[in-house]
Parts: sequence; C-alpha cells; structure tokens
Amino acid sequence: MKATFLRIESWITGASMAAACAMLALASSLGLFQIFTRFVLEQPAEWTEVLIRFSLIWMVFLGIPMAFRQGAMVSVDVLYRWSGRRMQRFLDWVVALAAIALIGVILWWGWDYANRGKVQTMIGLEDVSMFWAYLAMPVGAVFSVIGIVGNLLDPQRLELETAQ
Repeated sequence: MKATFLRIESWITGASMAAACAMLALASSLGLFQIFTRFVLEQPAEWTEVLIRFSLIWMVFLGIPMAFRQGAMVSVDVLYRWSGRRMQRFLDWVVALAAIALIGVILWWGWDYANRGKVQTMIGLEDVSMFWAYLAMPVGAVFSVIGIVGNLLDPQRLELETAQ
C-alpha cells in the first residue's frame, strides 16, 4: 500500500512539476512575444500581460507540491537536529499536520474564490472566465497534500542537507 501510494505520488508530483515548468516556459515565451510586438512591431499585444501573470500564478501553485515532497516545509531545524529518532518522527507529524491545515485553508477558500470568479472575465481576454486563473489555488493544494503525505511516508529532508 505504501509503495503504491509513493509510486502514484511520485508520478503526480512529477507531473505537477512538469506543468509548473511548462507554465514558466509559457510566461517566458509570452514575455518575449510581448517585447517583440511592443518594441519591434509597435503594436503591443495587451492580452499577453494577463496570461503572463496567470501562468506565473499557476507555476507557483503547481511547483509547491515538489517543495513539500522534498521536505521544504516549516520546521525547527535546530530542535530537529538535536532530537532523537522518535522525537524527529513526532516533529515530522506536527509539521505535516500544520502544513495540511494550511493547505486545507488554501483549498477551501481557493475553491470558493474560484467559484465566485466564474462571473468575472479576464481583462484583455473577455471570453475567458477568471475561474480558470483562480483554480490554481485548489488544484495546487490538492497536489500539495499528496506531496506532504508522501514526505511523511518517505521523509526527505533536502533543505536540512543543503542549508548553510
């Protein structure tokens, strides 16, 4: 069961990270296109600004699950380093539950915010609902919970190993 969950979690977190990278590539491409149209063609494409902004928002919320999976959650590093194995495991649970509580708030209010945004349209893209931009919060939250549980089952403390 644990191995199956970790395999599924690995695939989901990897797909989330790939999508986050795609959003960064999209934002960069749109930025280059915006510069080209504005300064070379002297016909600015206003719609690129809003798409850059929302692709960056999606990038952040889709990249967070990988950070959680790698153990980059809030923790008390000194206490963790000085503790025994049982206390470390207790701290893992406390940090994971606190992170899940925070992500739960983001999921709840993000979904509410996305639903309220259904009636709004994006400036520059009048046919596209703001729901799609705001949906980044609950989608990223669901992926983050999976990453947090994955880190709880198979702890990775990469931030402690690379901290200076």
